[in-house]
Amino acid sequence: MYTLAADEKTSLVMAYSGTTLVRGEVVTKQGTRVSTWLRTEAAPEYMHLLKAQVLDFIGGQVRSSTHTEIFLPTAQVIGFHLVPPAQDSLDYDASEANRTMELVTVLLGPFVVKGKVRISTQTGFGTSIATSRIAWMSIYEANISNPLLAQMAHLAVPMLVVRPNHISFALD
Repeated sequence: MYTLAADEKTSLVMAYSGTTLVRGEVVTKQGTRVSTWLRTEAAPEYMHLLKAQVLDFIGGQVRSSTHTEIFLPTAQVIGFHLVPPAQDSLDYDASEANRTMELVTVLLGPFVVKGKVRISTQTGFGTSIATSRIAWMSIYEANISNPLLAQMAHLAVPMLVVRPNHISFALD
């Protein structure tokens, strides 16, 4: 069993890869803002999660497992968020001029996310993602579902971060 250091905390999160969903308590430093952690220099090579529940979506089947501790390669993570009701403040200034919210559908491995991205009013969505060159993009007011798990309720989160070069976007 892992013992937290005096300067560490745990936060319940969900991390998505192309074929896997991991729900568990991520170990971070006390002052870390978990929602934007992966954008920082403090992001680890391996995400350390405690009390992990894992769903693998391979070959049309869903397999589940639980682990006391798991070390998830951060390079494999394509989506990440706090589990509600926990939330951090949003990562933008709502009064910022020349910005708008664009409705998108994100194909996140076996998951479908309907939400909003914040883009410039001077460009369209395609130009915005093509020129931004960011490693992590925020999706706001996200509604997450999985067509393979009809019994899974839709999950609503105020913000999740995704790797735009590892997912697909659809405009409806």
